[in-house]
Amino acid sequence: MSAPTTQRTTVSEREARQVAEAAREQGWRKPSFAKELFLGRFRLDLIHPHPLPDPESVRRGEAFLAELRAFCESEIDAVRIEREARIPDEVVAGLKRLGALGMKIDPKYGGLGLSQLYYNKALALVGSVSPAVGALLSAHQSIGVPQPLKIFGTQEQKDAFLPRCASTDISAFLLTEPDVGSDPARLATMAVPDGDDYILDGVKLWTTNGVVADLLVVMARVPKSEGHPGGITAFVVEGTAEGVTVEHRNAFMGLRGIENGVTRLHRVRVPAANRIGPEGAGLKIALTTLNTGRLSLPAMCAGAGKWCLKIARQWAAEREQWGRPVALHEAVGSKISFIAATTFALEAVVDLASQMADEDRNDIRIEAALAKLYGSEMSWLMADELVQIRGGRGYETAESLAARGERGVPAEQMLRDLRINRIFEGSTEIMHLLIAREAVDAHLSVAGDLIDPDTSLQDKAKAAADAGVFYAKWLPKLVAGPGQLPSSYSEFKHGIDLSGHLRFVERHARKLARATFYGMSRWQGRMETKQGFLGRIVDIGAELFAMSAACVRAERLRREGDHGREAYQLADAFCHQSRLRVDDLFTRLWSNTDDLDRKVVKGVLNGSYDWLEDGILDPSTEGPWIADATPGPSEEPSARRPFG
Repeated sequence: MSAPTTQRTTVSEREARQVAEAAREQGWRKPSFAKELFLGRFRLDLIHPHPLPDPESVRRGEAFLAELRAFCESEIDAVRIEREARIPDEVVAGLKRLGALGMKIDPKYGGLGLSQLYYNKALALVGSVSPAVGALLSAHQSIGVPQPLKIFGTQEQKDAFLPRCASTDISAFLLTEPDVGSDPARLATMAVPDGDDYILDGVKLWTTNGVVADLLVVMARVPKSEGHPGGITAFVVEGTAEGVTVEHRNAFMGLRGIENGVTRLHRVRVPAANRIGPEGAGLKIALTTLNTGRLSLPAMCAGAGKWCLKIARQWAAEREQWGRPVALHEAVGSKISFIAATTFALEAVVDLASQMADEDRNDIRIEAALAKLYGSEMSWLMADELVQIRGGRGYETAESLAARGERGVPAEQMLRDLRINRIFEGSTEIMHLLIAREAVDAHLSVAGDLIDPDTSLQDKAKAAADAGVFYAKWLPKLVAGPGQLPSSYSEFKHGIDLSGHLRFVERHARKLARATFYGMSRWQGRMETKQGFLGRIVDIGAELFAMSAACVRAERLRREGDHGREAYQLADAFCHQSRLRVDDLFTRLWSNTDDLDRKVVKGVLNGSYDWLEDGILDPSTEGPWIADATPGPSEEPSARRPFG
């Protein structure tokens, strides 16, 4: 009997692009440091002096961190969570008592009302003990019910759901489907209007917290009909609603305690009062929620860097080879320097973006996305280097190390746990495209009609005139700037000179803008297919942003008298390391194997290299590549397991 075939929703590339474009926040009502950076304008004034939290938020935040630290030390058994692949009920009960479910929820709804800065510090702390617990709290508050309701919910919805989310109920976010990942135009879950209700049918995959959730945010497509504009729409759904079935709890290479599953919705009746925002606003709500929600992941990445540094320092001082500690051997020392400098920069990026989110004076959609992209990539590299520094002990499990009488250091677990961050909440490849779209927004706003094949000749002529005016003013400004003046940014000279790094950022921001313009001129409408080029453009911007944040943070610490000299040393080391990466990325913008790679890919797909696969056996089990997701009643026993 052949395996069932999933009924796929088919859309054209143009339709998919239109759906994604409609979900974007179109305007820029507030300044953006990163947006200006990609345009070749180094607006240091937007981030320096480093924004500071208000004293009351610091007092409340520090008080909660002290309670949370004590709880983590005494109540969270990370070894048990890893061994049993689940978070014990008593841990979740304790988190509820602490108020950890409502860290970002306003006190008038029973929450703690922490700032974004201290919410992220709390996640970094919890995540350093157990990334699975960090994922539970983050998925609940950063992308689950509380955040979209905070921004888009009605007063009635806030009154009904936020007190529950702050104290007792865990929430989940349901967007991905078995055959729909980063292309939401093909979303198959339907929400059909029925009087004052909607009837939901569909299957959702990788529902973090979905196995234990009391409340769900579900993205579903409303068909267009009289009185219903339709489109992808967000709903709050009770986890216990009739027709909601958790069909499977997924298991992964890391985050073994995460409650992630497959959820089937069969004729689930949801009141119209539970719809978040208007019909068709679901993707916009999701993307807006992620503008700050994405900061939770890099916060935990920064916490992972801190842990990697601690273990690397202690081990490399203890372990001796050839008569001296391994830390003093250059091959190991360079890895430790990379971990220390990068941890400093990651924390600088997260703290800066978090405080900017709290102040709400800037549009941080690009900064948050860059923080997610950079944090997930760099923390993975740091964990990999830690495993290498630890050698065989890095590859050995903590449980095995402890069983034979050594310290149970979970370096290999950290590597496994961090790997998902390059996929979670937008893979690295999707983040490159998302950020690139924002980075070229100014160009498309003035020249988009020029490269759109469906634009009329009359509109193309108007676009050409508008573009001519824009570029006549913009391009000359990319020729020279403060980065060419030796005296620029002299306030960053204190024993160690960071001013040269900021001049480097200013010069290379202009160079980056010129490269983007050259790329658009060269490829025009084909620019969006040049994903290798766009990815490198974004990676350069990420490095320049991290360098800026590191220098600004070092100067802040110097002014406050808090490890200022050491902060300058770390910022200097990071910037020197980052400059090498930037230079390499610029070289690879124009000198790369992209065209050759495309030819090889075509050969792989058409079978030209099948002979290369001879001599192996494939241990994979039989079955379809993508599971059947045809709507209908569930045939599986419910795997839902709410915390007791």
